[in-house]
Amino acid sequence: MRPLHSLALSLMLMSGAFSTAAVAQDAKAGENKAQLCIGCHGIVGYQASFPEIYKVPKLAGQSAPYIVSALTAYKKGDRLHPTMRGIAATLTDQDMADLAAFYESQGKDASPVPSGPPKYAPSAHVAELLKKANCTSCHGENFSTPISPTYPKIAGQHPDYLYFALKSYQTDGNPQVGRKNPIMGGMARQYTHAELKELAAYVGSLPGALQTVPQSRFR
Repeated sequence: MRPLHSLALSLMLMSGAFSTAAVAQDAKAGENKAQLCIGCHGIVGYQASFPEIYKVPKLAGQSAPYIVSALTAYKKGDRLHPTMRGIAATLTDQDMADLAAFYESQGKDASPVPSGPPKYAPSAHVAELLKKANCTSCHGENFSTPISPTYPKIAGQHPDYLYFALKSYQTDGNPQVGRKNPIMGGMARQYTHAELKELAAYVGSLPGALQTVPQSRFR
């Protein structure tokens, strides 16, 4: 049987996931449009309270194609979250491209993440968990260099958000929470919630390219 990570790569190639966005991106326009976003993503340590409590994800430095992919999934209902679905439903393809370019550009001055395996090695138990789904085959050895820009950088992301996201791929039949990505669903369903929490804690502890850049109204 074909390994899941090989299947993931094949599906990405067939779907054109490596192609560039058809819509021209304007980071400056995205900065103006981000007024919709900064009330949550522009405050360091801001914590969502519904449908679960966790720190909202760091977006600065994330790849633009991944941000577009995530917003599109919220708009289509492939990712369930009442607030994000409501916001994404109002966005055009141009809006998404501009917002993505803005958040990607916010990471341009960040220190480069070292290539290769992380400096802080996982425990033997966590190493086995990572190997189980071959996480590095998609997200890179340092979890900041994914094989496609449509995949997220995850090193240094908030652990509680990572845990929430991973659990969402296991969730069925909940109108408020869930993610319908078959590749990640297959990966995540191999683990217990306790194991997902361990994975999230380790990956979130690593140095990464992601950050939250406070916006002027919140500084």
